[in-house]
Amino acid sequence: MRTSSLASLLAGGLAAATLMTSTQALAYGAGDLYTRLGIAKVAPKSDNGSLVNGTVAADVQDENGFAFTLGYRFHDKLGLELLAALPFEHDVNLNGANLASTKHLPPTLTLQYYPLGGTEARVQPYVGAGINYTHFSDESSALGDLSLDDSWGAAGQLGVDLLIDEHWALNAAAWYLDIDADATLGGADIGTVNIDPWVVMGGISFRY
Repeated sequence: MRTSSLASLLAGGLAAATLMTSTQALAYGAGDLYTRLGIAKVAPKSDNGSLVNGTVAADVQDENGFAFTLGYRFHDKLGLELLAALPFEHDVNLNGANLASTKHLPPTLTLQYYPLGGTEARVQPYVGAGINYTHFSDESSALGDLSLDDSWGAAGQLGVDLLIDEHWALNAAAWYLDIDADATLGGADIGTVNIDPWVVMGGISFRY
C-alpha cells in the first residue's frame, strides 16, 4: 500500500515537473531575443504630391521584397524591435508616365507593447510606435538628374505571433511610415514626395 502511494506521488510529481517545464518553455516575455523573417509589401499612399509648382503629379508604385526584424523584450509586456530589409526599388510615375525610379532602405525602430506578454497564450498580439529613417539611392529619371533627400519620420506598428513551439511562430505585421522626401531635378528644388507607405509583412519568427 505504502509502495503504491509512493509510486503515485512520484508519478504526480513527474507530471507536474513536465507540465512546468513545458509551460516555462512556451512562456513569452522578458528576456526573449528574436528575429522575424518574411516577404514585405511596401504600398505608398495613392497621392504622393505635386512637383514643379504643382504641374507634375507624383505616383510612387508598390514594391515587394525580403524584410526581417531583430527584437528584444526587456519586460514581459515591453520590447524594442528594429525593422530592416534589402533595398526596395520603386517606379515613380510623373503625370501618369513611368519616368523615374528610386531605391530605398527604411530602418525603423519601435517600442512595442504586448498585452498578453508573460502568459502562455499561443496568440500574442502587439502594437508599437517609434521612428523611421529612410535612405534613398540610385535615383534615375528620364527628365534629368533626380535626387531625393533622406527622411526621418514617425512610425506605427501592429502585429501578431502565432506560437508553434518554444522557438518558432508564424508572424504577421504592418507598419505605417511617415516618409517625406525633398526632391531636386538638375540641382533645382522641385518639391516634396510624400510616400507615407503601409509596409505589410508575413513570415516566421524565431526566439533564441
